[in-house]
Amino acid sequence: MEDLPRGIDALGLRAVADDGAPTALSALAAEVDRQYQGSGVSALVIATMARIAREHGLRALVAPVRPTRKDRYPLTPIDRYARWIRGDGLPFDPWLRVHVRVGGHILRTEPRSLHIAATVGEWESWTGLAFPEDGDYVFPGGLAPLKVSGGTGDYFEPNVWMRHDVRLGE
Repeated sequence: MEDLPRGIDALGLRAVADDGAPTALSALAAEVDRQYQGSGVSALVIATMARIAREHGLRALVAPVRPTRKDRYPLTPIDRYARWIRGDGLPFDPWLRVHVRVGGHILRTEPRSLHIAATVGEWESWTGLAFPEDGDYVFPGGLAPLKVSGGTGDYFEPNVWMRHDVRLGE
């Protein structure tokens, strides 16, 4: 896992370009509908992906995780946020906590996992906010600030790379 790509964008490119034998299964995204959150479905999703990896003889499941509460702290760098721990020793973030509870561990953070570049008009229609001048802005649901410059908004979403060993005896 030393050669993990930067994030979701790079992972997708590697998946279609790499001609080597796979050693791990990677999740791109997993989302649980709000009505089922807190019911154990999240752990089931991870366990199912791990089972699929194991059934295919892979060593690990890796996931570029989008922390579920990071949007409440968009100005906090992802590396600091990922280190926040509750009194019980588990991660502060609920999605990171689910991964740890089912045996995952943090490999590293990636501050520029997914890049979204669009016109200011598009960003305004998506967010319902106005971006009247160049600068950095926070927006609902964003995990990091949006940088507006010259009529374009650039957003780099961070992630936390998690690993689950899936082979028996490892």
